[in-house]
Amino acid sequence: MTQTETSSPVSIAVLGGGSFGTAIANIVAGNGHDTRQWMRDPEKAASCRQLRENTYYLPGVPLHPELNITSDLAQAVSGCAIVFVAIPSKSFRQVVKTVAPMLAPGTMLISTTKGIEHDSFHLMSDILLEETSGMRVGVLSGPNFAKEIVEGHYTATVIASEHEELCKTIQGVLHSETFRVYSSNDVFGVELAGALKNIYAIVTGMAKALGRGGNTTSLLITRALAEMMRFAEAMGADPMTFIGLAGVGDLILTCSSDLSRNYRVGYLVGKGMPLEQAVAEIGQVAEGVNTVRLIKRKADELGVYMPLVSAIHAILFEERPIPEVIRDLMSGAQTFDVAYSAKS
Repeated sequence: MTQTETSSPVSIAVLGGGSFGTAIANIVAGNGHDTRQWMRDPEKAASCRQLRENTYYLPGVPLHPELNITSDLAQAVSGCAIVFVAIPSKSFRQVVKTVAPMLAPGTMLISTTKGIEHDSFHLMSDILLEETSGMRVGVLSGPNFAKEIVEGHYTATVIASEHEELCKTIQGVLHSETFRVYSSNDVFGVELAGALKNIYAIVTGMAKALGRGGNTTSLLITRALAEMMRFAEAMGADPMTFIGLAGVGDLILTCSSDLSRNYRVGYLVGKGMPLEQAVAEIGQVAEGVNTVRLIKRKADELGVYMPLVSAIHAILFEERPIPEVIRDLMSGAQTFDVAYSAKS
C-alpha cells in the first residue's frame, strides 16, 4: 500500500492473524500509524515477525516493516485509541471478553467479522456492546477480498457506526490511493448484509460446479438480494442499505469468485464432496456454513420467504439430492420481481 496523508498518527491494534486482519494492519501501518497485530498462536506470530510475511493466509505478500506483530494481547492494545477485531464469530466473544478490561474508556472498537453468533443470533457489534462498557462501536464491511487489497486493486468498503466521529476517524486511518471508505449509520443493516451474503456464495459455487453459466449466476444473485432485503426488513434493518457496497456489492463479489471461501465450499459440495470434508479442504473458516442454519431457523420463525436459504439448507444439512432441490426451486411460485419502488 502506498502511504497517503491521513489523520495524525495514532496507536491502532488489529486483533486476528487471518487474511483480512493482516490486510487491514498493512494498510494502517502503511499510513504511518503505530500498528500492532495480535495473533493468538505465538509460533505464527514469531514466524510472521521473522519472515515479514503471513505465509499461511497471505503468502508472498510482504508485511509493512513498521507493523508490530505480537501474541501478547495486553501489549497489542496498550494505549490504542482504535482496535479492529478480525476474529471468527465462533471465538469472537471470548476474545472480546478477555480484552475488555485492557481497553481505555472511549476506545473505538471496529468489527470486521461477517458472521452471526450461533447460540444467541447476535451480530458482532452486539457482542462488542455486551462485553465492554464505555466504548464506541463500529462495523467495517464491503466487497473486500484481502488478497486483492494487499495487491493494490482499487477497493471500497463501508464503516458503519452511530458515532459520526468514529466514521470520520476510520475513513482517515484507512484511506489510501487504492482503498476508499464510505460511511453509514445503519450498523445493523451493514452487518447483517455481510453475514447474509456468505450463504449465497455457497449456492453460486454449487452452480459453477454443476456447469451452469452466467444466466444462472445472475438469477441466483438477484433473487438472493431479494431474500436479503425481505429478511432485513423483517429484522428491522433498512432494506435500502442492501443496494450499497455492503449489500449488493459484497454479494456480487462473493458469489462470483473462487477467492471466496464460501464459494469454494459450495463448489466442492457441488462436485459431490461431503460438507465436512469440503470445509476441511478449504482450511479456513467459511462463515456461511454456520449462517445457513441460523438464518433458516430465524426465517421460519419470522415467516420470511427465503427459498434459496431453504434449498441450501436442504442440500447441506438434510442430505437431499441437488437435482431434486433444483427442481423444487424452479417449480416454485413466480412472484413479483421488485418488492421496493420509489413510487408511493
